[in-house]
Amino acid sequence: MAKAKTAREARLERDRNARRKKKIVMIVQYVLAVTVTVIILFPLYWMISSSFKSQEEILLPIPTLWPKEFHPENYISVFRRGNFAKYYYNTIVMTVGILVSQIVTGIFGAYGFSKGAFKGQNACFIFVLGALMIPSQVTFIPIYIMCANWGLSDTFLGLILPSLVSPYYIFMLRQTFKAIDDSYVDAAKVDGLGRVGIITKILAPMCRSTLFTVTLVTFTNGWNSYFWPKIIAKNEKRRVLTIGLAMLKNTFAGQGTMNNHEIMAGAVVAILPVVILFFIFQKYMLTGYSKAAMK
Repeated sequence: MAKAKTAREARLERDRNARRKKKIVMIVQYVLAVTVTVIILFPLYWMISSSFKSQEEILLPIPTLWPKEFHPENYISVFRRGNFAKYYYNTIVMTVGILVSQIVTGIFGAYGFSKGAFKGQNACFIFVLGALMIPSQVTFIPIYIMCANWGLSDTFLGLILPSLVSPYYIFMLRQTFKAIDDSYVDAAKVDGLGRVGIITKILAPMCRSTLFTVTLVTFTNGWNSYFWPKIIAKNEKRRVLTIGLAMLKNTFAGQGTMNNHEIMAGAVVAILPVVILFFIFQKYMLTGYSKAAMK
């Protein structure tokens, strides 16, 4: 009897220790999660709060976490001095052009590499993967010479042309299309659907999460593009937001003052569409990446 009681007490003690350890681990996880979240979000908070401060308050020796006085006119000044309305229009046209072209070429390219059958299919796909490893800085000189010879400097086509096709888009969708059983495609062919019908009515709806993911990534890359627009767009007529934001610091050049408050306001205006889209479609991103990694 005493032995049974001792064994029961020992088991209860082990259970209490296990619960205590589990609780400690959970507390540590929460603390780490909160710490990482604060580290990630604090620069964003600082940018937004600074966009409502005056230049004098930004330069105070002891920083203020909250504006002493709000200055919403900083945003009005950005659009007035920096011509951000024009930059927004140029960025939207460029980003939409890149997005549409990469969606079309990506879907059809992924279909060919996943459900098609042609000679040299694997070799061609290896070349596509190789294109992912080549930075744009390596190829921009021949591309720039080509665009300049064609008269595409300071044009929307010149901004869009180097990004018409995305190897990343093709790779992600190809992996997702391969995870879909071929019986769906065969049944669609029996029903009389052609390749376009199979893609738009069968494959694309079944890969909605991956499409959202790669579309959001493509939109973000196009919206934040800086290197190529800075090279091909030489004047304000085709300047995009990233270039306009970099030029905003020169607004007061020669006037003996700085405009950090306006730069912060311009940064908030520039990232707003990306942040909104991310919070809307973030639930699709992990699902899309996990499906693409299945094969």
